Amino acid sequence: MLSIAAVFTAKIADGTSMAEHIPEVKAESVETLLSIMASSMMVIATFSAGTMVNAYTSASRSSTPRSLNLIISDDVPQNALSVFIGAFIYSAVALTAMNNAFFGKSGVFLLSSLTCLAFTAVVLTFIRWVDSVARLGRVGSTIQKVECATERAINNRINQPSLGGIPANRAAVQGAHAIYSERVWYIQLIDMAKLQYLASHKDVFINVTMLPGEFVTPDKPIAFVTQPIETDKVTCAFNISDAMLQLSIVI
Repeated sequence: MLSIAAVFTAKIADGTSMAEHIPEVKAESVETLLSIMASSMMVIATFSAGTMVNAYTSASRSSTPRSLNLIISDDVPQNALSVFIGAFIYSAVALTAMNNAFFGKSGVFLLSSLTCLAFTAVVLTFIRWVDSVARLGRVGSTIQKVECATERAINNRINQPSLGGIPANRAAVQGAHAIYSERVWYIQLIDMAKLQYLASHKDVFINVTMLPGEFVTPDKPIAFVTQPIETDKVTCAFNISDAMLQLSIVI
């Protein structure tokens, strides 16, 4: 959508007096740059995806399962891959418009400027991606990621021991109707905003009895409510999974 918007924005420039104040850019030079981007971006995207898989495979051999999740959650490789694919789509759309003589002098100049910006973004992203892949799975980098995640989890736990709710020993109402989960695994995350929205609209008090990290079974209540309510509306706020490995991140 951004690529199509960029092409039509360049076309709109042809209807202005912009042509009198800008230098003339040959359409052949823009087509050459777009052709280079179109032919190389998909190759680079495929290469980056293969490199990511190889790096994750290598990291899985030298890292623990908990730290491996932190490595995979790093968004630098994913962002780089999206930029490469986005640049390919842009170059294909712009090149199609150029080959059909869609632009005048102003449009060619504006499209040339947009292409230079896209090319600059690709180069900077590639440099950042190479630096990230070079350190991906390294022991020092992995330890730093684990340290940052642990520090963030400890600070969140200290600042919000009750996840933003009222501590149970201060609550005037505990609730008499138990809510059970049908799943057997660990609580990964509790959506407190969803519980608050539900409590406000249903006019109930929800007493959460289990915090993230605890093991859930169908015989253990995860919450109590002051009046009967649909169980699924409460349990959907509890993210329960078999991976106890990411708890230090979400607590």
